[in-house]
Amino acid sequence: METLRRRLEEAVDGEVRFDTGSRAAYSTDASNYRQVPIGVVVPRTLEVGVAAVSVCRARDVPVLSRGGGTSLAGQCCNAAVVIDWSKHCGRVESVDVAGRRIVVQGGAVLDQVNQVLAGDGLMVGPKPSSHRACTIGGMIGNDSCGASAQAYGKMADSVLRLEILTYDGVRAWVGPTGEDEYARVQTGGGRLAEIYRQLRDLRDDTMELVRTRFPRLERRVSGYNLDQLLPENGFNLARALVGSEGTLVVVLRAELAVVPRPAARALAVLGFEDIFTAADAVPSVAAHRPLALEAMDETMYRLARAERPHDPALRDLPPGAGWLLVQFGGDSADEARQRAEDMMRDLCRGDGRPPPSHAFLGDPAREDELWRLRESGLGVEAYPPTGRQTYEGWSDAAVPPERLGSYLREYDRLRHRHGYAHSALYGHFGQGCVHGRLPLDLHTDDGIARYRRFAEESADLVASYGGSLSGEHGDGQALAELLPRMFGEPVVAAFGRFKAIFDPRNRMNPGKIVHPHRLDQDLAQRHFYPLEPRRTFFDYPADHGRFGHAATRCVGTGKCRKHTFEGGVMCPSYRVTREEEHSTRGRARLLEEMVRGDLITDGWRSEAVRDALDLCLACKGCRAECPVNVDMATYKAEFLAHHYRRRLRPVAHYSMGWLPLWAALASAAPHAVNALTQTPGLSRLVKAAAGVSGRRALPRFAGERFTDWFKGRGVVGPGTRGRVVLWADTFSNNFDPRVGRAAVDVLEAAGFEVHVPPVTLCCGLTWISTGQLGIARRVLARSVRALLPWAEAGVPVVGLEPSCTAVFRSDGPELLNTAQTRLVSERTLTLSELLEQRASDWRPSSAGGSVLAQVHCHQSAVMGYDADRAVLARFGFRTRVLDSGCCGQAGNFGFEREHYDVSVACAEEGLWPAVRAAGDSEAILADGFSCRTQIAASGTGRHGSHLAEILAAALRAH
Repeated sequence: METLRRRLEEAVDGEVRFDTGSRAAYSTDASNYRQVPIGVVVPRTLEVGVAAVSVCRARDVPVLSRGGGTSLAGQCCNAAVVIDWSKHCGRVESVDVAGRRIVVQGGAVLDQVNQVLAGDGLMVGPKPSSHRACTIGGMIGNDSCGASAQAYGKMADSVLRLEILTYDGVRAWVGPTGEDEYARVQTGGGRLAEIYRQLRDLRDDTMELVRTRFPRLERRVSGYNLDQLLPENGFNLARALVGSEGTLVVVLRAELAVVPRPAARALAVLGFEDIFTAADAVPSVAAHRPLALEAMDETMYRLARAERPHDPALRDLPPGAGWLLVQFGGDSADEARQRAEDMMRDLCRGDGRPPPSHAFLGDPAREDELWRLRESGLGVEAYPPTGRQTYEGWSDAAVPPERLGSYLREYDRLRHRHGYAHSALYGHFGQGCVHGRLPLDLHTDDGIARYRRFAEESADLVASYGGSLSGEHGDGQALAELLPRMFGEPVVAAFGRFKAIFDPRNRMNPGKIVHPHRLDQDLAQRHFYPLEPRRTFFDYPADHGRFGHAATRCVGTGKCRKHTFEGGVMCPSYRVTREEEHSTRGRARLLEEMVRGDLITDGWRSEAVRDALDLCLACKGCRAECPVNVDMATYKAEFLAHHYRRRLRPVAHYSMGWLPLWAALASAAPHAVNALTQTPGLSRLVKAAAGVSGRRALPRFAGERFTDWFKGRGVVGPGTRGRVVLWADTFSNNFDPRVGRAAVDVLEAAGFEVHVPPVTLCCGLTWISTGQLGIARRVLARSVRALLPWAEAGVPVVGLEPSCTAVFRSDGPELLNTAQTRLVSERTLTLSELLEQRASDWRPSSAGGSVLAQVHCHQSAVMGYDADRAVLARFGFRTRVLDSGCCGQAGNFGFEREHYDVSVACAEEGLWPAVRAAGDSEAILADGFSCRTQIAASGTGRHGSHLAEILAAALRAH
């Protein structure tokens, strides 16, 4: 390995990583399988990637060409050198608008490609649910589909030509091969000509076998596409290679056909008595040629309802226990709606069966919400609130749509016989593809043996219906062993010949499709029970109180590998670095390896885990946006608490982590402290001693704290709406007391009697974020005791700083699992929540105006922003809410020397450009002290204001 690493470093312009952390981050994909790679290569150019393959060939080492790593059947993990193309090799090289074709590098992410095409009204046809993370090369490797395949076909239908690289160094463009092209290749001679000759021989030898044994099915994703070599299909080598899962060639570039975006869409939802009856109706619905024809059952609905009880999308479903979601396109909204109505009218005429209930969604925003609900299927069912955790393994078989209802009834009986009932059924029913995770026991030998029996019987069932073991996710390791049951041994032998033509040494992603590892081999869960620490600081209520369970929660869908244009919060450091290890998924993989204990063997002391967590901004975006609610901020705090136990910490943990204490001390002489921290020469020394970047301006301490101002303002009469407690957090009290004063003005104008605790209270946030959880517990417990009498009396506690409010709402009850803490948590509200819940009839006179709002990450993740929108609208403000991710300051993170560049890069991803573009009359709203600090550092001279300040100013102006 050391020699291989050195050779790669000499040949590769990029990153060559054989360290434990990188190998851990790439050890799994979104499947049940785990294979630790030899090393990881991240090439800067395609040519460098080619050189990396050459080095591996010289050392006779296997290669895994990887894109987004979202594969569900084990295609993207192997004991090989992993080449990750997604960071640097993802350019759209050309767009031919008139010819509706593009040339793109294999590492390009689908959503990024579609973003480039959007201006010309075009898009790539297939769109799997992993569209945020999956790459074009990965989609080609997997023959990806998605809901849009109903109208636009699989990835193979979009591929015109491919530039490929074989393990033995052949690099060429391939596509349809007529006689003239075949003659040209033979004239050129060499290894490429040999490949073409062998392929023609294979075609001629197996032509009738392929024609008779391949299912006639649009969703046949299993096996190799030998049918594309047939004369009637133009001996199309490019399309024959689609779906080969990296076992034959590396896809460097692709020329794709693209399609026009529908000018308008309309979504009709049909409700049936059960999912089987819904499946029976599929042929009648599909006859109307919708863009997409999806399904979900009652179990899926109940799981979504349990996780998101107030999701408006769930209210749009008509009565039933099985639903079809049918999307139509048209040149106008009226045309799309008319097509939907024609379909519903035809179904209501019926064929003797009861007509379905139906609903029509005319609002594109509501349609998108419902579509996102359907796309979230994997995450929703992975950890059901009741019942066992579910897994992939048998999750995407496809049968002819006209036989789907009968197949589902038999499949349901099979699930019951094996004890796998009560799991969800959903999928792309328009093409007969059925999804659904199962409550498998993959930890014990008996459970794994049951899983094997179930998979074998399921394969036989699908084959009896003329179906495909995989209708979307591919074979990988989960299904490859079962291919003889679907195709028969002679076809599988032909697959072996096809593999040997391109990869005679079996070095391209070995063990998948051909000569496969067993489906019950390399299982990540086999005999794996996480090494649980003797004690933890957080309670992990969603994970049975176990840190080990939390550390293995990630299911690998890659939604955290976001891009700026997508909006949302997570994962800010990944958006900047484009590093797998800096995504929520990558960090989760290292934590999983830590509690596994065989690759990362030093547990809490692991420097690999520490380094992966170092750039986590603790934004909590993953807590809300991750499909399975991974909470990396909490895991990071827990890890740091153990990692630095009885050890010297980074200096910033003492300076920024103990900020509440330093602020309290500074309040005795704030002007003197400011002179020390703001005078240029002295300031540099202070920053150096505190571990703060010299490029950061230190915040000024207020001349008078908010609590001191409140004590001296005199007695105010009782309010008409009762009492509220205004909690003066460290930031509002010591740095921005004007926020507290404005909040008092607003609350009293709304009719509340405002109380401020007579003692300084802190939630412990800065100690939590730096992993000093023992101190955080004590500080938080003191604040809970002080607030408890008001909470017991039913008095709401109003928080002004979003991150501190979020501590009481989420971290607090998990750090201090007491009835008192939970009661204070229930009583704690944001200012906007209080005004919405207890003063919704207050209609203040206000001139309104325009507001650009930067939502604090913790507010987005924990409290949400709906109440703020409503209050601003009540005051007459036109609010533009930024949806461009974290500001990058994130408390102590943006102040620290080693994090400054990432912090600024995060701001440049969205916040700073928006501030620069904001109009002079547009107020900039930022409730978070960190967000306001970052806005002040934008170089524009603009400053952010808290909601309380904007509302108070509006009241004064009237």
